[in-house]
Amino acid sequence: MMPKAAVLLLLLLGCLAAAAAAAEAGEAAELAVAVDPSWRFPSQRLRDAYVALQTWKQQAIFSDPRNLTGDWVGPAVCGYTGVFCAPLPEGAPGAGELAVAGVDLNHGDIAGYLPPELGLLADLALLHLNSNRFCGLVPAALRRLRLLAELDLSNNRLVGAFPGVVLELPALRFLDLRFNDFEGAVPRELFDRPLDAIFLNHNRLRSPLPDNLGNSPASVIVLADNAFGGCLPASLGNMSATLNEILLINNGLDSCVPPEVGLLRELTVFDVSFNSLVGPLPPQVAGMRKLEQLDVAHNLLSGPVPDAVCALPRLKNLTISYNFFTGEPPSCARVVPSDGDARNCLPNRPAQRTPQQCAAFYSRPPVDCAAFQCKPFVPVPPLPPPPPAYPGPLPPVYPMPYSSPPPPARYR
Repeated sequence: MMPKAAVLLLLLLGCLAAAAAAAEAGEAAELAVAVDPSWRFPSQRLRDAYVALQTWKQQAIFSDPRNLTGDWVGPAVCGYTGVFCAPLPEGAPGAGELAVAGVDLNHGDIAGYLPPELGLLADLALLHLNSNRFCGLVPAALRRLRLLAELDLSNNRLVGAFPGVVLELPALRFLDLRFNDFEGAVPRELFDRPLDAIFLNHNRLRSPLPDNLGNSPASVIVLADNAFGGCLPASLGNMSATLNEILLINNGLDSCVPPEVGLLRELTVFDVSFNSLVGPLPPQVAGMRKLEQLDVAHNLLSGPVPDAVCALPRLKNLTISYNFFTGEPPSCARVVPSDGDARNCLPNRPAQRTPQQCAAFYSRPPVDCAAFQCKPFVPVPPLPPPPPAYPGPLPPVYPMPYSSPPPPARYR
């Protein structure tokens, strides 16, 4: 019997080969499926939707263990499981016509790839495909989805560079690409898009974070478990009116914490644990007046914890373990969990580093934050009103007779 790992490898190679062949066929190839000439579709857009969905089912889906596509039969695409239709909005070409507005196959465990024919679903407002086994590349043909507001491709087996096609979707507000195998750099342009939620965690993304990170109007940014390294951009300070949560766990960041984080007056969660951040925890953190969770554990931070940090009025959890802090104000007792300050250099606290470890660390030259040559903070002009704050669901692009599934639970 062939080992399970070998079977999985063969399936992956087959998926990649099929996806590559589909990409080479081009976006304007002839119809991949036959359409019964006796069928009468209400509009060309519903005929296009039939072609897109049948191509996906017949040629690009290899396994559907929950049989979600079992009823994808015949021309009545609005009755297919996971497919939702609604009238087009006023002002759009064909306003009032019925169109496929959403596809939701979340948690289907479907194996296959995303064919370029999905670009025929030009009226989609949401595409939710999380927790499946789709592999290969994200097709460039998705650029045709000019009304797409929510794109969730998380927890699949998608590969390649960051899918630049998402930068060409003018209506996109919610982007979830986490738990895939995307590689390389995150493009600067991502943070100039009007996105409200960005989830990129658990990929293979590398290279320093773009210094324009703070241009984003997003309320939630999760970039954890990649390999960015370098600076924590000071431009974060420009997100003072919009950012509610940011998680940068295990990203290899190896600079200082910029004092501009204190400008994030709407922030409730700030997690930069499991990095290599150095220097002091800046006292400007006290400016984050709505902060509820602050986690800087497993770094190389030093000096005392600023008094004003533990006095933050809404702070519920402060975790500083596995650093080299030398002082902790008494006010921290109410917010630091029982082991939340372990493995530091704190006097009269249990489970600390040995005196020899602390002495060796502090025998090094003091940290010079300027030596990292991180780009300085540059305030930006006031932005137009931000998109609605996450958590959602985000408002639909146009009225729909169904409830949009909520975005996935936040990564912790």
